[in-house]
Amino acid sequence: MITFICTTCGTSYPPSDTPPARCPICEDERQYVPASGQSWTTPHQLQTHHTNAWRQHEKGLFSLHTTPAFAIDQRAFLLQTAAGNILWDCIALIDDATVELVGALGGLSAIAISHPHYYTRMQDWSRAFGGPPIYLHAADQQYIMRPTPEIHLWEGDTLEIASGVTLIRLGGHFAGGTVLHWACTEDGAGALLSGDIVQVASDVRRVSFLWSYPNMMPLPARAVLRIGEALTPWSFDRIYGAFLSKEVPRDAKQVVAGSVRRYVELLNG
Repeated sequence: MITFICTTCGTSYPPSDTPPARCPICEDERQYVPASGQSWTTPHQLQTHHTNAWRQHEKGLFSLHTTPAFAIDQRAFLLQTAAGNILWDCIALIDDATVELVGALGGLSAIAISHPHYYTRMQDWSRAFGGPPIYLHAADQQYIMRPTPEIHLWEGDTLEIASGVTLIRLGGHFAGGTVLHWACTEDGAGALLSGDIVQVASDVRRVSFLWSYPNMMPLPARAVLRIGEALTPWSFDRIYGAFLSKEVPRDAKQVVAGSVRRYVELLNG
């Protein structure tokens, strides 16, 4: 029995003898099935041809990213807290080197994921480190392709999973779309780990918001305004986005506010 992984989105499926007939995540309008058709890989094939690269962004915050690029090509973050390490978002490759490195940094006490495109192999990540809880927003539970007891569904708009570490549901890209607010940065200014719920643009002085990124489908003005309003009470000076180099290095709260205003202005003509 093999755990098959979609090569387009990185989602893993329950072990079986043959690949799934389809990937519902890719068939959703927010993703896509390639013109060449659906294709699959396995954990063994993935670790044979890929590896994870690491980077430290600031004290207590590392990212890991699979190279060469695989599927959506997002990165995950390892956040160190007094209560243990938190994996923010997820990637499909977990190999022996990654397990040893994470273990040397203290293992994992929790996993939290922004939205279904980054669920990937969250189940295998949890089991590799003794079964820490995986926090997913309940509004997106229909997109869980491999149910597992480690998954903890949460509801409402905020959930503190460690002191100074809060999940904030913003919606938008997905109904349960979530960002992570980290209050306890060394400089005390705070940071936001945003996935692509708040997407850092090519001009890192801007962020954007879409319902579908690959298909370039916008969000309505009311959804973008809700995102801006939900972030207003929180202090943060930096944003770390889903992709390499997508980081707002300073004045991030003002960047979000200005980007919300401009997005709504353009929608309204």
